[in-house]
Amino acid sequence: VKLLRFLQDGVIERVGGRERIPLNVRVIAATNKNLVQAVATDQFREDLYYRLAVISIVVPPLRERQDDILLLANSFLRKYSVEYKKALIKGFSPQAEEVLQSYSWPGNVRDLENRLKRATVMSDGPYITPEELELKAPRAYGLPKSEGLGLKQAKETLERELVQRALSETKGNISRAAKLLGISRPTLYELL
Repeated sequence: VKLLRFLQDGVIERVGGRERIPLNVRVIAATNKNLVQAVATDQFREDLYYRLAVISIVVPPLRERQDDILLLANSFLRKYSVEYKKALIKGFSPQAEEVLQSYSWPGNVRDLENRLKRATVMSDGPYITPEELELKAPRAYGLPKSEGLGLKQAKETLERELVQRALSETKGNISRAAKLLGISRPTLYELL
């Protein structure tokens, strides 16, 4: 309630104080949850959502931004090459570039950064290899190596396999399968 009041009025009271202190601040909030869905299922306060949702910026996960992967990877490589005094590292081997773009990045940008940091520290050669990134060839992730395979098709295939596995493990129980997948029942029904 106090947060809602502050967001509305821009005024706070210190703990134990009686003086109202106006603040000129901007609040930036981030989440990896779908707040519209959370509001609909009473998992997030509706009034708080509408106070926070002045401007919404949706940043898709890294796996949906294929063009950004090598840009970010090269940026992290430059940063950590300087930090760890690894001037002889020139870039990535072609196999490393391929594996970087085919990996699903479940840990998003932090996952990419941590792998690049570790690979930079461990690398002795002029090019970072898939082994130094601790990543396997694209086929190891269940993705066929094909020019015509799009990201959307690969995502749908992976989602289908995960949903089938969850339903199999829960013997068709929709609620338990949704919980196992970390999604809501309505989302699971949409996927089905």
